[in-house]
Amino acid sequence: MNKRHLLRCAALCAIPLLSALPAQAQDFPKGNLTIVVGFAAGGAADSAARIIGKKLGENLGVPVVIDNRPGAGGNIAHQYVAKTAPTDGSVILFGSVGPLTIAPHLMKLPYDPVKDLAPITMGVNFPNVLVVHSGLKIRTFPEFVAYAKANPGKLDYASTGPGSASHLAGELLDDMAKVQTVHVPYKGGAPALQDLLGGRVASYYSTLATAQPHIESGKLIPLAVTGPKRLPHLPNVPTIAESGYPGYSATNWYAFVASSKVPKATLDRLNTELVKVLKTPAVADALNSHGLPPAPGTREELAREMERETATWGRVIRERKITMQ
Repeated sequence: MNKRHLLRCAALCAIPLLSALPAQAQDFPKGNLTIVVGFAAGGAADSAARIIGKKLGENLGVPVVIDNRPGAGGNIAHQYVAKTAPTDGSVILFGSVGPLTIAPHLMKLPYDPVKDLAPITMGVNFPNVLVVHSGLKIRTFPEFVAYAKANPGKLDYASTGPGSASHLAGELLDDMAKVQTVHVPYKGGAPALQDLLGGRVASYYSTLATAQPHIESGKLIPLAVTGPKRLPHLPNVPTIAESGYPGYSATNWYAFVASSKVPKATLDRLNTELVKVLKTPAVADALNSHGLPPAPGTREELAREMERETATWGRVIRERKITMQ
């Protein structure tokens, strides 16, 4: 059998395999791709989504639109994608740890994060930073705790909404430090930061991306990091765990999910494309410059992470009797 005949046979054998591919995978995407973000423009989630979305659009050759739907700690956006959005894969969600793994333990949701949403890939994973307005005259984390103990119910903190990572970070510290601070929810990092800078709220468990410029200007004072390790950008700022509360850890993450009704072939294609984007050096550099390290992975890895986080925060919320009040 000559070489030409072998090539012809190989091509003929490949035809059944190509025709067996799901039509959705071959045709996707047919038009615009929308990334829904559950927080206001200007915050960490919005910034990361725009960085990733720009490169995704370039790779796919289609426009990528960022659709900000803030409110209820991100739950409005999650409900939209879970229950209302098109199910052809043209609309995906840049979901967050709060609505996906925390909120189900704190409130009755009109959607089920496990049944109604399908994992695509982890996007970014990072700790928050507890910052205070410079006018508060608090310069260290021990001073923050001491002030809270001396003034129960008077020291407030902003969050990106009820059930968000920044909300639960404060609830967890309240319980471990035996203090009583006041939770003030916002519709995203940008409005929370605006009120913090204006002195209308005293503190905020902020992403580094949101707080960094104002830390550098001296308007905000970083007191502690909520994750297990110090941040390279803030080497002199301790973790809460090393500041007298061992075991404290409240990391934040954003992940790509879609309606569970989106075909598996399309979800797999989205995973492939998003992982490619997140591994692109220029994208990784841009995200890291915002303090949002990329964390791409498989659909199965994200599903396991969501399961672990759901169990962990459920246990913490039950044991520490954390409520939405």
